[in-house]
Amino acid sequence: MESIFHEKQEGSLCAQHCLNNLLQGEYFTPVDLSSIAHQLDEEERMRMAEGGMASEEYRTFLQQPSGNMDDSGFFSIQVISNALGVWGLELILFNSREYQTLMINPINEKAFICNYKEHWFTIRKLGKQWFNLNSLLTGPELISDTYLALFLAQLQQEGYSIFVIRGNLPECEAEQILGLMRVQQQQRPRLIGEDEAQSSSGQRSVAVGQPETAEAVEDVVVDEDDEEELKKALALSKQDMEVEDEEADLRRAIQLSMQGSVMSNAASETKVVNVKVSGQTSGSSAGAGGSQSETLSAEELRRRRQAYFDRFKE
Repeated sequence: MESIFHEKQEGSLCAQHCLNNLLQGEYFTPVDLSSIAHQLDEEERMRMAEGGMASEEYRTFLQQPSGNMDDSGFFSIQVISNALGVWGLELILFNSREYQTLMINPINEKAFICNYKEHWFTIRKLGKQWFNLNSLLTGPELISDTYLALFLAQLQQEGYSIFVIRGNLPECEAEQILGLMRVQQQQRPRLIGEDEAQSSSGQRSVAVGQPETAEAVEDVVVDEDDEEELKKALALSKQDMEVEDEEADLRRAIQLSMQGSVMSNAASETKVVNVKVSGQTSGSSAGAGGSQSETLSAEELRRRRQAYFDRFKE
């Protein structure tokens, strides 16, 4: 998707990024949009002056800041509409009664621009596929035809104003390339701030999404060397677990034997203990069908303990 033009967010120039991502090139600069805004301001001033330059309404209008731009880089819908008019393009409100009566499937349109709380971004069809060209993303986001209608509906629920772009968009390289081939996206772009936070903390990049309603997460690819190392690690882990189980059994046997030795000494009986040996079955010395016990002397017990600790020295 390297052929897709995608301006990332700088300051509050989202209107500029929205227009350039829509037109797929550096068509407008902040100076260009400021000139359009000043022209609109002058037209509004002249209309207000028609009611009398000495009127209270006119004096109040002159004291108010521009409604078409501000120092942060914000530009109004009027500025965007006039900028698109330069290229013979017009805006139609997506949820207007006029448009809804046409009952047009969104996938049959060419592009949309969306606005919410002074942020503008573009959704455009390039070739046969749709892309979210939001300047707050690290790159273009592929949108399936099925998901497009859901995405637009979700944006409306979140309070976005959506406008349909009508007219012939300028030709671009991405349109030509994607008209011949379809692309797949293994990893979805993230929000720019989130990407920087992940990079600064040294965490691995994962796909994130903007609206998560119907998109899949990224595919995880493991090469053959990593897979072989993983198998070895799992095998060693299994062996360690088996050894730990055996060692735990032996520790319990030694502990029981030591407890038995203490009890027999306190009773002033012979210095022997009965230790149940795991895994051995035979007839009982007291009768058939019972479990067998092995009688160990204190010397034999010390030898077994020593053999257990010798295992760790090998």
